[in-house]
Amino acid sequence: MAPLSTTPAIVLEQVGKRYDLFKHKAFLMKEIFNRLLQKRVARELFWALQNVSVSVDVGESVAIIGRNGAGKSTLLGLVAGTIYPTLGSVSVTGRVSSLLELGAGFHPDLTGRENIYLNASLLGLRKPEVDARFEKIVAFSDLADFIDVPLRNYSSGMQVRLGFSVAAHTNSEILLVDEVFAVGDRSFQRKCLALIAEFKAQKKTMVFVGHGVEGLWEICERAIWLEQGRVVADGPFVDVLGRYASDVR
Repeated sequence: MAPLSTTPAIVLEQVGKRYDLFKHKAFLMKEIFNRLLQKRVARELFWALQNVSVSVDVGESVAIIGRNGAGKSTLLGLVAGTIYPTLGSVSVTGRVSSLLELGAGFHPDLTGRENIYLNASLLGLRKPEVDARFEKIVAFSDLADFIDVPLRNYSSGMQVRLGFSVAAHTNSEILLVDEVFAVGDRSFQRKCLALIAEFKAQKKTMVFVGHGVEGLWEICERAIWLEQGRVVADGPFVDVLGRYASDVR
């Protein structure tokens, strides 16, 4: 087996992400007035990530593990470009498909068919590209009988399945997945895992986030453990998982 490329696909250098948590929700006009008068509004600074420096090479499969609030989803958001760092820099080389907020951009009054085209366009696909992938997207979602039904009649699980199916068929070089094992029922989860195994065989770069790590050991050779916004450990999946499990216990 040929060694994986050492070309970095994702590089974070001394990244920090801060959120301003205002203690009191102000009315819009009152907030504007206070700012005009340069009044100090009570707020709390929360650092979701602090001094994070990691890189992921082309073809690597990496798991981001840690407790709730550790900064895992924030890290994926920075890589996806949906949020921006307060400090440091984030560099991504390659087309990114983000399975983070599945179904973001869906419209309840449009049919499943129309929402596939809408959602795919938000992910950067042109209409001819969606045309070529449409049948595969529908078949993967198992929603052929409902594809011309308005989305408002879909259950939340059906919407998630449609969102995953669209995002998974964008033919991207980098795949970002948040809680893949919480998607749909067991049967659909198995389909997702089979598709991810196919991506792995194609040497796509993949970064996973999960509160649980069930199944990740079959996919990821490396893990990054975050705790309170900082990197605690970065190395072989089994080694980092062992340290994390001991700490949780």
